[in-house]
Amino acid sequence: MSVKSKLTALASGVLLTAVGGISSALALDEITVAYFLEWPTANQVAQLEETYDKELGVKVNWRAFGNGNEMTQAMVSGDIQIAYSQGFVPFVVGVSTGAPLKMVGVAVTYAENDLCVVRDDAGITKDNAKELEGKKVATPIGNVTHYKLLRTLDHLGVDVNKVNLVQMNPPDGAVALTRGDVVMACGFGGALSRMREVGSPLMTGAEQEAIGINTFDIISVTESFAKEHPELVEKFMAVTEAANAAYKADPDAALPTIAKAAGMDEDATKSTLANFGFPSAADQKSENWLGGGVQQMTKGVADVMVEAGGMDAALDSYDQFIDPNYLN
Repeated sequence: MSVKSKLTALASGVLLTAVGGISSALALDEITVAYFLEWPTANQVAQLEETYDKELGVKVNWRAFGNGNEMTQAMVSGDIQIAYSQGFVPFVVGVSTGAPLKMVGVAVTYAENDLCVVRDDAGITKDNAKELEGKKVATPIGNVTHYKLLRTLDHLGVDVNKVNLVQMNPPDGAVALTRGDVVMACGFGGALSRMREVGSPLMTGAEQEAIGINTFDIISVTESFAKEHPELVEKFMAVTEAANAAYKADPDAALPTIAKAAGMDEDATKSTLANFGFPSAADQKSENWLGGGVQQMTKGVADVMVEAGGMDAALDSYDQFIDPNYLN
């Protein structure tokens, strides 16, 4: 069976349980979904082969954006109904400042791509992490990486008030770690790879995820779209679930299509996907995710951003902006 046949069959099976029928209120001819080029995800087989169009019963336009804040602006203006793989921080900033958005799922996780690395010659591991007290640690301040560092130190019994946190973006942090100016640096992407040349992660991404410290992009929708067309949101999530399952079953078969949709060559696509995870709907509804963990993390990240001066004020609660009920 071809990848497309598998995907259509899986999507149809999920949709039978997800949606009992099409509401008469559905009158849309088309919707527009925001996404990123050069950011390969399992659902792009369904994107390129128009499985979303077939199962939703409307034309699905895919519009590429440069960053998550631009996605928020387009959603507020009404140009976009769904944002796929929107960054978590742009979502937090958006809803904190009045953007009418809802998080309805997790698009992709990449825990191993956002870590804190300790110099090998420091002799510090998660088992004796208290030795970080009194030492310099480089981290970007006021974002998810900073928040994860605080959660990690707390989990390991380190008094963060005794750690000298130094504001450094990941490239600068990598240089400082290499020179020995700091004992640990936190970062992501290419800078993280350079950090690994002289050190090892204090905690791996898998270890962090096990205690609810997550790194991820989200699937968000406008509140009006979710309210007026809940069946379309459910169907979109069902097709995504099926696409993720099909990819997990045979990633090599899906690779050429994903690479084409992402605008990348196959080697680069495969390398990027190796560090990505696509959690199932059941996983997303669990306690560590939309069952409570994400709500807690949203509030925590917002508070960190306010303290760092990156946002004027945080809300008392973010529960109203996170809805797992479309993950059927």
